[in-house]
Amino acid sequence: MQTPSEGRNDLDDMLDPHRREEIAGAAVEVSGRLLQKGVDVAADEDPAELADLLSAVERFESAVINRGGDPMVNMPTSTDPQDPAFVLPQRRADESVSDYTRHINEAAEMLEEPRRI
Repeated sequence: MQTPSEGRNDLDDMLDPHRREEIAGAAVEVSGRLLQKGVDVAADEDPAELADLLSAVERFESAVINRGGDPMVNMPTSTDPQDPAFVLPQRRADESVSDYTRHINEAAEMLEEPRRI
């Protein structure tokens, strides 16, 4: 017996036979954008998780900019970042995409907190 979500996916596939190709294409695009930002992911990872990861990276970059940093100067490959806190955290080898997303959101949250003098 199919679950409701499986039945829905079958119906979606019948209504839009190119749906899977479009989702795969979107995953490739998002993984390419992440790669440009210094984040190495595979295009075959869950497209929804990749989109969440991209949102977290963009949130982190915005937090860096709001603190006066430059995301291009503070790339993960930077040898002389403005501030180590401005560098996107590295993904651990055993870290899932969703765990890495959470890790980046936590780092962004730290940057978003008001500075204490």
